[in-house]
Amino acid sequence: MPPAPAPPPDLDALATPLAWAGTDGAVAGCNPAFARWLGVGARRLRGLPLAALEFEGDALARWLAAGAPQEQVRLRRLPLAFPGATPRFADVWVGALEDGGWLLEAHPVDEFPGEDPVAALPSALSAALKGLAHELRNPLAGLKGAAQLLARRVDDEQSRELTALIGSEVERLAQLVDRLLSPAPPRPHAPLNIHAVLERVLRLAESDAGWAVKLVRDYDPSLPDLAGDADRLVQATWNLVRNAIEAGAATVTLRTRAEHAVRIGDEVHPLVLRLDVVDDGRGVPEALAEQVFLPLVSGRAEGSGLGLALAQQVAREHRGSLAYRSRAGHTVFTLLLPVVQPESDEEGNDA
Repeated sequence: MPPAPAPPPDLDALATPLAWAGTDGAVAGCNPAFARWLGVGARRLRGLPLAALEFEGDALARWLAAGAPQEQVRLRRLPLAFPGATPRFADVWVGALEDGGWLLEAHPVDEFPGEDPVAALPSALSAALKGLAHELRNPLAGLKGAAQLLARRVDDEQSRELTALIGSEVERLAQLVDRLLSPAPPRPHAPLNIHAVLERVLRLAESDAGWAVKLVRDYDPSLPDLAGDADRLVQATWNLVRNAIEAGAATVTLRTRAEHAVRIGDEVHPLVLRLDVVDDGRGVPEALAEQVFLPLVSGRAEGSGLGLALAQQVAREHRGSLAYRSRAGHTVFTLLLPVVQPESDEEGNDA
């Protein structure tokens, strides 16, 4: 076995996650920041192939196989995880150590300044949105009235379902307009079933794309309810699905899973609901990789560039996170939502 490389000095005091490997590519150690960020003990990482930390894809493995150049190489938005755990996304620099082996430096993407859509939204854009919202009020009122009249005249179940969908979406848009014109504190979160939210989104997708896109449900039926705002989650998820459709996807999959002991920001949550929106479209353009969540950034000439910024804001309203990984033919947007467990009283019963 080749000797383990000597790590750079004073790593324990650094806040940047760092790990190093020997010439055989196996992890020889890491600093506490790397172990905390990845959510696993440093001892469990030792001896693991460095390339095995890449959650999906082989960018890191291919680079290691090619040998280490003198200068650091940057791998953008790399998903890293201990095998079987939830991935963390980071821009990764990998370089050679003086006595052989490699040093990996991870910069979590959510720590980069300037990616907060709320902070990036200038006052001029806010004023423009309020003006647009004011202009939308009258057409929405007309649509609502037309939907109500139409509902009285249809007599088959499918038509009633479609008119009800029109009415509920008009009402949701009207509430969004009111929120833009008169900002108010967020509504109190209430228990909701995430699959009921997703069914509303799929109904919208079926109405929008028809049979042109295959919509796949991959649900975990054992997931508990979570506390949230159903309308806001519909809006966020519909933005993700619509982006997939507009990126030329032939198949869009909505996948739900439970994750345990997941770190979101500075907090570790015992139970987290993971929602993946998976599509086989063109993917996120490389030029937009670092800016995709900023407002007014869009890969389409006709796009508003607000959908992903709003989706990320909704994630944050629920103490969650939104991230993605993308290549041509395979894009996954992952929404993590903490599930608050009911408190127990002193006798051990649910409060």
